[in-house]
Amino acid sequence: MTHPRTSPATPGADTAADPLTDHAADPLTDHAAGTGPRPAADPSDPAPGTTSPGTTTLAAATPAELRDHVTAGLDDPARGWLRRALDEAAAHPGTHGPISVWELRIAEAGRRCGPEHADAARVLILHAARADAEALSRVYYQGTGAERRAVLYALPHLVPGPEGLPLVEDALRTNDTRLLTAAVGPYAARHLDAHQWRHAVLKCLFTGVPVDAVADLDHRAEGDTELARMLTDYAAERTAAGRTVPADLHRVLTLTDPPATPSAPAADHG
Repeated sequence: MTHPRTSPATPGADTAADPLTDHAADPLTDHAAGTGPRPAADPSDPAPGTTSPGTTTLAAATPAELRDHVTAGLDDPARGWLRRALDEAAAHPGTHGPISVWELRIAEAGRRCGPEHADAARVLILHAARADAEALSRVYYQGTGAERRAVLYALPHLVPGPEGLPLVEDALRTNDTRLLTAAVGPYAARHLDAHQWRHAVLKCLFTGVPVDAVADLDHRAEGDTELARMLTDYAAERTAAGRTVPADLHRVLTLTDPPATPSAPAADHG
């Protein structure tokens, strides 16, 4: 198998057509099946390219570990607000009236805890409220991008079955790199079928989301000849169009068939 020389791609800088949009029947790329215009950006969002805290912590840490991590970084007023918000959520889970108290606290988290800790605070509130798939869907579809991220990060611990997949699929239809990063975590690794998961990997490569964000990548990519074909075709299309090939592509391609994959060509320093 021959691989093109790779070079880093800049997220958002490439205006080429998304390779996923050529598959009209693909549920991850059928924009007609979307949920309408996205809510306005949350002013508490961290700037693009920042994390709040690390995505591994948000997706994999236990609630106790996450709470310890977050409260250590908050000042006294924010720490007190978060404690009260978690106590309220635990005491009044589910929905009470048109909107639950804990949903209001999720909306406040950015202002109260600051952009660096807002995602984690929202995840903790969802945990404390014991939000089920129905409640998570309501928060996701009515929320800002930041609130949607928190729902995606909370899915692995709160929804044991595939009921949350529509939320992951919706996120994968966007080009919001922070939402995509949250969508390809442990819940997607556990529940996306092979077809959906391959397209999620390709979407990360297209948008510049590092493949390190893809949970269980090594295991799911191993021996996947169809993924290898898709990656090779995508690389060939970009090379033919004079565009750079994402540096992560060769890494994923190597995972599909390690013994048969040669090393990446050395960079030309001449």
